[in-house]
Amino acid sequence: MKYLSTRGGMPPKTFTEILLGGLATDGGLTVPEAYPRLSGEDLAAMRGMRYRELAFEVMRRFADDIPAADLRAIIDKTYTAEVFRSDEITPLKTLEPGLHILGLSYGPTLAFKDVAMQLLGNLFEYVLAKENTEINILGATSGDTGSAAEYAMRGKRGIRVFMLSPQGKMSPFQTAQMFSLQDPNIFNIAVKGVFDDCQDIVKAVSNDLEFKAKYKIGAVNSINWARVTAQVVYYFKAYFAVTKSNDEEVSFSVPSGNFGNVCAGHIARQMGLPIRKLIVATNENDVLDEFFRTGVYRPRPETQHTSSPSMDISKASNFERFVYDLVGRDPAVVKDLWKQVDGGGSFDLGKTPFFAKVKEFVMESGVSCHANRLETIRHMYRQYGVMIDTHTADGVKVGLEHREPGIPLVCLETALPAKFEETIREALGREPERPAELVGLEKLPQRFEVMAADAEAVKRFIVTHS
Repeated sequence: MKYLSTRGGMPPKTFTEILLGGLATDGGLTVPEAYPRLSGEDLAAMRGMRYRELAFEVMRRFADDIPAADLRAIIDKTYTAEVFRSDEITPLKTLEPGLHILGLSYGPTLAFKDVAMQLLGNLFEYVLAKENTEINILGATSGDTGSAAEYAMRGKRGIRVFMLSPQGKMSPFQTAQMFSLQDPNIFNIAVKGVFDDCQDIVKAVSNDLEFKAKYKIGAVNSINWARVTAQVVYYFKAYFAVTKSNDEEVSFSVPSGNFGNVCAGHIARQMGLPIRKLIVATNENDVLDEFFRTGVYRPRPETQHTSSPSMDISKASNFERFVYDLVGRDPAVVKDLWKQVDGGGSFDLGKTPFFAKVKEFVMESGVSCHANRLETIRHMYRQYGVMIDTHTADGVKVGLEHREPGIPLVCLETALPAKFEETIREALGREPERPAELVGLEKLPQRFEVMAADAEAVKRFIVTHS
């Protein structure tokens, strides 16, 4: 399996060659030359597999330059009941016949990002040990990516993490999860701005190829291909859990900000998983919904701060991979489109033949706001006795709008409600439970640096602490 850039300027590389990096050398995102296709026999063999076995079957097709025995050992080390509080790893909750929530928040930081990030940490450590080298991971987070990355990388040999987050824009729980870590290889930087400022800094540093090479800059955001492929696995897990045979279809509703999670669903479908619909649920930052309704991709000049902060994103960086497929995998078209976006503009595919493929790729979308979140959280608690977080509420609200009779709907969970106590109190008038080891988290000492939204300042900080 070889990997290319969405913008066409990178020679073909292997999985381990792209593993540690973020953006390709031409500023694009890495994608496989072709998606591996699964036969009916493959799907039949995968039905009934435990999570670790499923993960191996999916990942070995993308990471075929890692010896099978090594890859299996890395996966077996990652997906354990000790790490994920359940041997199911991603247990399914059935609310009523045909309506389900996929539990993705059982990892160390109580968010879906753990599922991929824990694997990424072990993959990084494996490759760095083989190459006897080190890496400086530069990331941006709007809430959950940062803590998931830091908990996956803390104490790992040869890895330092520099994580940017928008100052004052995350929940107190999310902030404490990151800033309370005292590990010497973890550096938190609170940026005076919004998430998109943080993401722009990461891209600016990654595009400085000389600096990136000299200081061995790597990435863990959803632009990292390994993260996306690890997320593909739980679509298979959920599909097998809610169906009896492989001729049935399933729809998935996915809370979406940076488009990495739903992109994994798109990849699963390209591999042959019988997905009926992929429903993209946005919050008030509705850039993606506008595109799927109109064909216009128009990043906003300002990002709204909402009660589902992990989705407070106005430039969905991972969206470029989907558009690459949408325009027939033509890198020249993608390069031209993102030249407009990177210049502060937008693009419109609505009147082009490309936009018709959105329906072929079974994408639909919708928007949720704060009032919708409160209403959905209350409904889920009263109707099913299930407490959900704000992002999952966005996914449930939009998913139900697109639900079809006779087609199972799986709503992907984002995080445990404990991470967003303020909104849960507003909706239900009570505190969400949190795991015992995280009680009093916000009272722990916090360690972080406050910095202007300045890529050069971040570079200087990395140099000083490398």
